[in-house]
Amino acid sequence: MEFVVVGMVAVTLTWLVRAGLPSRMAARVLPVLLLALAVRLLVHVVVIRADLLGYGGDNLTYESWAADIAQYWSMSGFGFVTAAEMSNLHAVAVPCNLFALVMVLCGGPAPLACTAVVGLVACALCLVLYRAALLVGADERAAFRLLVLAAYMPSFLFHTSDTFKDGINAFLVVVCLYLVISHLHRFDVRKLVLLAMALWALWHVRPYMVFMCALPLAVGLLRSRRAMGIGLVAAAAALVLLPGLPLEVMQEQLDRGQSALVRQANASGGSGVVFADGGDPWAALGPKVLYTVFAPFPWADGSLVFQLGKIETLLWYVLLVLAAVGARRLWRRDPRLLLVLVLFLLPATVAYATTMANVGLILRQRMPIVMVASLLSALAWTKLPAGPSPARKEHAEAVHG
Repeated sequence: MEFVVVGMVAVTLTWLVRAGLPSRMAARVLPVLLLALAVRLLVHVVVIRADLLGYGGDNLTYESWAADIAQYWSMSGFGFVTAAEMSNLHAVAVPCNLFALVMVLCGGPAPLACTAVVGLVACALCLVLYRAALLVGADERAAFRLLVLAAYMPSFLFHTSDTFKDGINAFLVVVCLYLVISHLHRFDVRKLVLLAMALWALWHVRPYMVFMCALPLAVGLLRSRRAMGIGLVAAAAALVLLPGLPLEVMQEQLDRGQSALVRQANASGGSGVVFADGGDPWAALGPKVLYTVFAPFPWADGSLVFQLGKIETLLWYVLLVLAAVGARRLWRRDPRLLLVLVLFLLPATVAYATTMANVGLILRQRMPIVMVASLLSALAWTKLPAGPSPARKEHAEAVHG
């Protein structure tokens, strides 16, 4: 049955590509993403589950919790299970419920099928990046290059080749920002509905990322009085639906991540880093930001996984330079659009820096930052004039129309 699910995932990916892109571009993109899905399944079987690198842990934990959810359904009936029913599910309810659903379909543990679903999410993220790149002003060639690069970025590929939650988190963050960017081009109530759904799901994956998206969302809603009014109603409804008081939850998570105990525990790992901050998470912020953005450094020692992470870091350095070029172009063309991206990138970077204690962990956590910054890199690749052109307007209409 696992192979049947894998086949269903491949069919779903084919449908997503053909439905989301013009037929000419879909013919180019589909082989790239089908291969990306196949590579993830291969890495899952040959590398991760064979334990060639000795890496993992939380992926197996999520599978165990998913099995508990499947058992809970068998006794209490089907329904979305949260931390209210199982306290372990705090901040991982969506991935675990998703894996549990796959297990029910397969009639038991199904790591390959679960990985196929995670791979589908990763490929969907690449599609969203492609469409977002067109919206910020990139041409088809640059957007396609971004899609290919994102699909095979080493760390992103590795952490979407098993039941980790990092790829799902990155997907939801990028979707939220894409919907905000699309809203800046054209108001549509359906986008706000999708945005509310994405934020709800993100709350059950990595809750504090909802607040990292709050400032860009506010800028997007200020586009018009009508949008602002509907947005406020949607935000109030979301606050009612979310468990607990969101601001209190965010503060609790931030306090936990910044606590000396948690940072010392993270720093005790093989790629741990200790800063001379006297126990104050906001002290030594400069070095912490440097590590958050640029680590692992080329000269640093570490495990084989740590060394492999340097491949992506070197690509990230290139993307940062290109992002600066793209930001300059976007500033001249659409400052508000640049503000939306910057209002995510800067607060997210600073927030992560205050919890910085482990290079391996930060390499995974900054995936959404890398993906969003890469949108600016696509602008640097484009050869179209900085001003709008009929072709670019046609692409924009196809993306957000």
